[in-house]
Amino acid sequence: MRGKTPEDRRLLELLDEVALAAGYEIVRLRMMGGVGRRTLQIMAERPDGDMAVEDCVRLSRAVGEVLDAADPIAGDYRLEVSSPGVDRPLTRLKDFDTYSGFEARIELDRLAEGRKRFKGQLAGVEEASVMIDLEGETETTLIPFAWITDAKLSLTDELLKKGAETRAQRLTEAEAAEADDLEHPSQSSEEEA
Repeated sequence: MRGKTPEDRRLLELLDEVALAAGYEIVRLRMMGGVGRRTLQIMAERPDGDMAVEDCVRLSRAVGEVLDAADPIAGDYRLEVSSPGVDRPLTRLKDFDTYSGFEARIELDRLAEGRKRFKGQLAGVEEASVMIDLEGETETTLIPFAWITDAKLSLTDELLKKGAETRAQRLTEAEAAEADDLEHPSQSSEEEA
């Protein structure tokens, strides 16, 4: 699910290690567009789930260097590195556990219970299956992770609230770190003096 096409999967094999070495995890990689207008879109995050603009720049540079050297993509393309966003795709089994309690839409590669599309509240994971509470159902539904072709968090008030809380916490931590730096200059500054 992190890569849909054979080209996506080949690029993931090349770039996963680059991202990990830089301190990031690739959530999703897609080569999109047609001839002359192709875009390599990489959604990534730090292991803590955060991804600031500076992180996107850092990962873009690291990935760009490897792509320039290996030249695995025929023709011109544009590289786009971003965070997964608040209504993010769910591409790894751990994503379904991390976002347990939030609403998601899941699409399968085959029929299950007479349908391919499911919408409900994520309820975690059990072994290699995703658990989801579907509206109107009394029992939790288990969906094998291997059957999922697409999954995404639904944009709900609860998800927006979590996103706002995360941003506020990030700003508070950044302000505290900046204040600490002003009060206590780093050792390297002291060593230079």
